[in-house]
Parts: sequence; C-alpha cells; structure tokens
Amino acid sequence: MTHCADPQPVKSLRKRLPWALACLGLCTGGLLIQHGMDAPTPPPQPSAAEGFTSVEAAPAVGEVAATSAPPKVPAMAPATPTRVRITAIGVNAPLTALALQSNGHLAAPTESNRNLAGWYRNGTAPGAAGTAVIAGHVDTQAGPAVFYNLGALKKGMTVDVDRADHTTAVFSIDEVVAYSASEFPSRKVYGGTTQPELRLITCGAGFDKARHEYLGNVVVYAHLTAARKL
Repeated sequence: MTHCADPQPVKSLRKRLPWALACLGLCTGGLLIQHGMDAPTPPPQPSAAEGFTSVEAAPAVGEVAATSAPPKVPAMAPATPTRVRITAIGVNAPLTALALQSNGHLAAPTESNRNLAGWYRNGTAPGAAGTAVIAGHVDTQAGPAVFYNLGALKKGMTVDVDRADHTTAVFSIDEVVAYSASEFPSRKVYGGTTQPELRLITCGAGFDKARHEYLGNVVVYAHLTAARKL
C-alpha cells in the first residue's frame, strides 16, 4: 500500500491559527488520502507557470488573483454539492460528504469507487461565501482515480460543481501548485475568505518508491465566476 505524505493536521495548528478555526471550523493542514499505487506513468504535476508569478502577485487570504480581474459574482446560498465536473481533464464525479478523523486529518473518499470525490461537510458549501474544499484520490490499488490529472489543469480553466438546489457553481482557476508536505501552506489553502472560493486537493509533488508514498499534495485554487440553473 502507498499513501500521501501528510502536512500538518488540525491539532498542531490550533494555537497557531485559531482565527481560521473560529471562522471556518476548517484548518486541517492536510489530507489523509491514502493507499495510492505506483502507476505506469506518474500523474501530471503543475508547472511553475501555473502558480503566481511573484510573491507580490499572490493574493492574500480571501482575495483572488489580481491578474485575472474577474467580475464580482454574488455568493450563492449554501446547498449540498452533488457532483464535480472538470471538462478539461474529463472529470465527472459524484461527491460524498467528508468529515475530520480523530487525528485531525480529513477522511478520504472510499477507494471502492475510483470516480468519487468528497467535500468537507463541516466547512463551506461550494458557491457559498468562504473556502470550500473538495478532495479526491490520485490513484488506488486498482489504478488512476478521479483526480489523477488534477496537476494538468491550467489557469483560466473552469470547474463546475452541481448542487442539490438544482444550481451549478462555476469556478475559474487562479493557480495550480504542488507542495511538499513540509512546505504545505495551511493558512493559504484553508484560510478564511469573504468571497466564494474553491480548493481541489489530491496527492502529488513526486513519489517516493522506497517508502511507497507521495511527497505532498497538488492544490487547485479557484473562485466563483458564475451561477447557473441546472
């Protein structure tokens, strides 16, 4: 069995980032998405061009990339997400609710369905004001899984999240980054925001064959740009 190298769990961040916990109830610092496999070809990883070009260009917590200059879209009313669709990489997957485990890590979606992603049910619903989190396996013992190609996404591509209120929240991607476990920026990934934003997360950042584990995570940052009726 292989697994993701874990960034800091929520327990280790309670004293450092209490504001984030109070605001969102979410500051896990990492995901426990376990039991990957040494696939025939490694999953794609984002290039440096898909990150912000400089420290000055990177948005503060709660802001979107200045270079994208998106029109302001009002936050949607909270509603349970049911499906995530990413046309650019062929993702069309149902969503299941995820909770924190006793060790402070986010539980992973079941491995029995490789085409399944999960959303953090005690955080923000995608489309509502705040930082919503959707996680998925990069692979399982059976082969590549739902977020295997997450690292191939580019700035400006879109992510659709269908919701139980018969609406679709459309997000535009601002940044795609691979982080090693030791450099995972918990505050940036999980920090509070007054705008509707989305994070997609899976394992990545290289693979250690000796230890049979991924070295970190791939994170996609996106913000709401449209709301549609299904």
